[in-house]
Amino acid sequence: MNISFKSMSKLAAGLLMAAVVVSCNNNKEKAKDSTPATAAAEAKADKIVFVNSDSLVNNYDYFKEIKSKLEVKSKNAQQDLSSKGNAFQREVAEYQQKAKDMSADERASTEQRLARKQQELAAFNQNASSALANESAAENEKLYDKVAEYLKTYAKQKGYKMVLTYSKSNPSLLFADESLDVTQDVVKGLNEAYKKDKK
Repeated sequence: MNISFKSMSKLAAGLLMAAVVVSCNNNKEKAKDSTPATAAAEAKADKIVFVNSDSLVNNYDYFKEIKSKLEVKSKNAQQDLSSKGNAFQREVAEYQQKAKDMSADERASTEQRLARKQQELAAFNQNASSALANESAAENEKLYDKVAEYLKTYAKQKGYKMVLTYSKSNPSLLFADESLDVTQDVVKGLNEAYKKDKK
């Protein structure tokens, strides 16, 4: 049940990578006669920017909150599993000390009981891991939806046709001019929207 929240960050970054390509094309027909002012406006509309998903998830308050919540749940589940595991080990040690004085039937009965407890412990571990993994996946989906929805509006307001994502752990974007990095602006907007949602 060793769920790494570093992998959660990577998963979130991967989710952002996979789907934060947002196209906000208004499908307006371009006039054949372009004045210099309209040419500049069209150049801005064709602008492609990017978001550093590593910075985004590390600075987005919503992500910090869900990460913290899942870390607490994971720690509690690990403590519970450790407690149950220690109790089981004590029972096994006690059986091993008393086994030589037990009858064959008592030994067989105790071994069956311990085997059932061991299976229950393994099932508990698997169920807890699955529940945490499912909750983590659900939270990552919410994270993706929040970011993608925000970026649709953001791109439309700024006149961007596409917002790409960059991550050191999964670099599909090898180079982009730093002037195209809108990460800080996006994080600021996401955090402001999240504060409003919490009220």
